[in-house]
Amino acid sequence: MESIYNFTQTKLKERLIAKGFSGYAAEQIFNWLYKKNVESFKKMSSISAGQRQILSNKFCFSEFKLLKKQRSEDDTEKYLFELSDKMIIESVMIPEKNRNTLCVSTQVGCKFKCSFCASGKDGFKRNLTVSEIIQQYLTVSKIIGLKKISNIVFMGIGEPLDNFNNTVDAVRILTNSVGIGAGRGRITISTCGLTAQIDKLKDLNLGIKLSVSLHSSDNDQRSKIMPANKKYPLNELIKSVKQFSRVNKYPVTFEYILLKDVNYSIGDACKLVKLLNGINAKINLIPANDINSCSESSEREKINDFQNTLKRKGILATLRKSRGSDISAACGQLKAVFIFNK
Repeated sequence: MESIYNFTQTKLKERLIAKGFSGYAAEQIFNWLYKKNVESFKKMSSISAGQRQILSNKFCFSEFKLLKKQRSEDDTEKYLFELSDKMIIESVMIPEKNRNTLCVSTQVGCKFKCSFCASGKDGFKRNLTVSEIIQQYLTVSKIIGLKKISNIVFMGIGEPLDNFNNTVDAVRILTNSVGIGAGRGRITISTCGLTAQIDKLKDLNLGIKLSVSLHSSDNDQRSKIMPANKKYPLNELIKSVKQFSRVNKYPVTFEYILLKDVNYSIGDACKLVKLLNGINAKINLIPANDINSCSESSEREKINDFQNTLKRKGILATLRKSRGSDISAACGQLKAVFIFNK
């Protein structure tokens, strides 16, 4: 039996019409699921009893279990979820003054093994279904209650564009005005640089923002810290991002982890400016854990010089404050590992 959360409104309508439902009934069911947040077909009072029975026979509300919640000293929350096959994933809620951002996972494990990221250390297990992506949003929404999720970032465990079809369908469910209704520009998809999938994403007009894990402006150096670069080299990645940027009104965000003695010299900054020429871009500078806890003023000065060089060359570069690092919820730390008593 398939989860009812696996279907966009269009796909659910097609499936239900084939079973004798009207298009209007399909829209009502979608509304019950995502506007009224019911978890039982019996509660869908505007749907006939016979149709509710058909729904119960054909679809289910798939199992999705919260195993553990942790709260950081900065109020970031991390959630450990168990899936129906007992595999586990993590999601992170980042509260800020004017918004609440949910970071969702798209895979169990990751294939791409970036040197600075924990998510791929134990290898790739499988893609998440559309339902498993959506239920991260639905479950966290219930946990936080009135605070409400305002932004969603596909930056948790896994590579979203490696699970392309399910990621896109999840976005379509999240943005559908009949249901959740997340506004255009409120969803960001992150990628390590899968160029063919970026090209496909460009043509879908989903109203999302694109975030690229860059971390180096040198092709050889990037290949050392990001093995995916060997298959998707930097020049091809930048070409795809430029094309995406031309048809998307939102700036492309480049994530740039600052790795000591690797990628934040003045020379690196100049190469980065040249690389991003012609792209509507902004850069998130993210101190790596060893730098973040480093008290050496010389390293802080190097970071400031790197950032200021980018700014002088006309690139918006923000030094991002790490959130949730004390509970391993910060960038690159998600691995679905908790110590807890069952």
